[in-house]
Amino acid sequence: MPPIDDAARQRGIRINPSILAADFVNMQAELARIATADFVHVDVMDNHFVPNLTFGPQMVERIQATSPVPLDVHLMISDPDRWAPGYAELGAASVTFHLEAATEPVALARRLRDIGARAGVAVKPATPVEGLFDLLDDFDQILVMTVEPGFGGQSFMPETMPKLRRLTDEARRRGSSVWLQVDGGIGESTIAQAAEAGADTFVAGSAVFGAGDPSNAIAGLRASAAEHHIH
Repeated sequence: MPPIDDAARQRGIRINPSILAADFVNMQAELARIATADFVHVDVMDNHFVPNLTFGPQMVERIQATSPVPLDVHLMISDPDRWAPGYAELGAASVTFHLEAATEPVALARRLRDIGARAGVAVKPATPVEGLFDLLDDFDQILVMTVEPGFGGQSFMPETMPKLRRLTDEARRRGSSVWLQVDGGIGESTIAQAAEAGADTFVAGSAVFGAGDPSNAIAGLRASAAEHHIH
């Protein structure tokens, strides 16, 4: 197993493999393969907010019990105001809901934090980020989707990078410590673009689980992101 790039971690670079690309039948073994990751990204889809169905609280609870790294839960569901707190109560380290689906995003973020989870908010590729500028202190993580949410294995959308740069600039102007995450089509050829635009937290699915050695893939992605991340 290659050594973890501690220098990259110290610079705040996080690699969160998405289990959408894992072998669901052998989930415990798949989780063990990514023990050098920072978090495991768990996509919850309800076949309503997005046209796909994955799994719900029972599966997330089982993943929580067996994962060697903390859970970064991404809720692509309707009515997160009702359902998101339950995932925090299961022990997820981070719970991200979609801005487009929430009725009271700030109140929901505060509830997630009160339970003990990091509170994240996600935006689809077409959703402007300017509405989040005054809310940066209310969230621990902002996820800029670099594909349309709903399916793994899609191609990275470079047209989302100007939006990420605007968010990065505003976060820095305000002295915010919010994590900036990207999800969708992240691999060796695209992680540099996202890092240059200010992302520090990267969701990668097939680039990790599709590799012969996921630990090497994680180390390579982390090093590439650290090399290109703006400081």
